[in-house]
Formats: sequence, C-alpha cells, structure tokens
Amino acid sequence: MGVLTVPDLRNKKIDTLLTDYPFAETFLVNNGIDPEKFRDSSMEDYFRQLDPEHMEDHAIDPDHLLTQFADFVNQMLSFLGEDNKIVESITILPGHDKSGNPENFTEFVIRKNEIVSIVGPTGSGKSRLLGDIEWAAQNDTPTGRSILINKKTPDKKWRYSSSEKLVAQLSQNMNFVMDLSVFEFLELHAESRMITDRETVIKRIIKEANNLAGEKFDPDTPITALSGGQSRALMIADTAILSRSPIILIDEIENAGIDRKKALKLLLAEEKIVLMATHDPVLALMGNRRIVIKNGGIDKVIETTEEEKEILSEIEELDRKVQNMREKLRNGEKLTSE
Repeated sequence: MGVLTVPDLRNKKIDTLLTDYPFAETFLVNNGIDPEKFRDSSMEDYFRQLDPEHMEDHAIDPDHLLTQFADFVNQMLSFLGEDNKIVESITILPGHDKSGNPENFTEFVIRKNEIVSIVGPTGSGKSRLLGDIEWAAQNDTPTGRSILINKKTPDKKWRYSSSEKLVAQLSQNMNFVMDLSVFEFLELHAESRMITDRETVIKRIIKEANNLAGEKFDPDTPITALSGGQSRALMIADTAILSRSPIILIDEIENAGIDRKKALKLLLAEEKIVLMATHDPVLALMGNRRIVIKNGGIDKVIETTEEEKEILSEIEELDRKVQNMREKLRNGEKLTSE
C-alpha cells in the first residue's frame, strides 16, 4: 500500500478507501461527510452532488479538502509504519572485534522467513550484534558494523522514529506493571494499530499464546498475574500477529518456559526475519545458519549441516524427556526410572 495521492482520492469509491484505510472514516466524519450515505460514490462524485451555494456558505474547497485528506492518510500510514515494512533482506557489513581486528566475513545477508542463530560465550558480544541490527548501525557503534535493508542504506526514520521501528526485540526479562487484563492489554495494542476486527485478532493471539505456554490463561487474567513463561508466550504471539516489525530479535529465551519450536514456527508463518542469541543447542541448530561471536566480533558463519539436523532430532528427544520430568515435578508427581 503506497502513498495516497489526490488523484487517487478523486477516483476511488469511498467504500474502497475505507477498506484500504479504515482510519479514514474519522477524517470524513469530522468534515461532515457521511461514509455510509456515500459509500458507492467517489470523492469527485460527492462534490458534484453538493449544491454550489452550500459549498460557498460552508467554505468547502474540494482541492484543499482532498489535499488535507491525502496528508491525513499518509501521516497515519507513516505512524503505523505501513509505508516501509516491506523487508526482503538485511545485510550485515563487517566491522571489528574488541581488539580492533577486522571481522572475518565480507557480508552476511539474512532473508525473510529465515532463522539465524547467534552463538558465543557469555559476554562475547551477541547482544551487541543484536543492538547493531536493531538500530541499523551505520559504522557509528563500537563495533564499526553497518546494516543494510534490502541492500540499501536504511532511511533515517527507520533508525530514530519510535513508531517506525523495523525491529521488535524479545528478551528473557519481561515484566508487566499495568493493572490490566490480558484482553484489555491486547485491546490497547490493537487499537493503537488501528485494527478493525480487534476481537478476532485478540482471540487468535491468546489462542497462539496458550499453544506456546506450559499453563494456559484466560482473557480476563490480569497480566501482572502471568508467570514468566506465560508472559513470554503472550509477547511472542502478540509480536508475531500484531506487530508490524518485520525483523524479530530474540535474546536468550531458552529458559522462558515456552515451546520454542512452536514459537519459531509462528514467527515464520507471519513472514518474519528471525535472529536468536542463544546458548541452547536446540535453538542454535534450528537456525539455517549460525553466527559465531568471539571477542566482540563475528568470527565465522556456519551452515547447519544434515548431520547436525539429525543430531538436533536426538537433542529434541532428550529435551522432551527433561520437559516431561519438569512437568511431573511441578504437578507433585514422583519420577521413576521407567
């Protein structure tokens, strides 16, 4: 959906405009236009139906009104981030490690619907790489890296505008402080995004969150009463379904108490680019590729091999056994060797 022009407004039916830009109804009503009465008319048709004396008495200038209408729609699109979210790839250009040594790669391209894991010792610089991507670094961070979006230098508004962020970050530390129910919290977010069928979207988010969480919760559950795992499940589902950000950065969610595989599948189903900083071998091997960080720099990039995918299946089976034991202990059951 591109920039709306005055000629577009003249020729499109009001019904089509409201379908494409639901928030436009506010502008029409505030300017004395009944959307229901004129749905089958274009704005040009609407002005033709007005009595010239009425237009003169009410100082109605069609050209001026159409220009204001176009400006309103385009400003709303900018606020919602709808005009810049078509991201097919991000490219990392090399910088240097903590010792000033150049990073060991030429460029690293990550495409839509791809999972890339970031591995390395604690303190090696995984979060710093995520930060460079989140802020679309342009050789202006301690690492000296640069980030391209769709092979181009990012627009400055993508870096500095809080309403037009290309990146949503999910971390292991998530705490709610608002005195709202889950439904009320999601309703606020949906309203801020000008979602029309909010109830359907909210129900889907809660359903997907409960699919990820170990213990289910209800729409009227206070968000402050959610466990750590439930909170993360809610935010992952909310980010996947409601967030406009095309890039998801995940910082160490291995202990989040959620179904990690389902979480990644949900994010990819919504056509996101997913990057994960992790110590978890399950998450690391789920990635198509993994970036190895040493001494603050990218040391190497490794493609996940077929043998590693087979090993992943074995690790997942062990992981399921551990999760099953953990669940039994939570439920007050005794463990047996069988």
